[in-house]
Amino acid sequence: MADGDRPSVGTYLTDEEAKEIHGAFMGTFGLYVAIAVVAHILIWANKPWLPL
Repeated sequence: MADGDRPSVGTYLTDEEAKEIHGAFMGTFGLYVAIAVVAHILIWANKPWLPL
């Protein structure tokens, strides 16, 4: 059961697989944040909640 290529700390991913998943997660998270920022700017332009 012990494979030299895979860690024995609760995950069955290799380092390369983990980096690939992390990269995909960070990409989609960045897109989510960008959409949220644009949405907040559009809402603020429609009805400002902070007087600037």
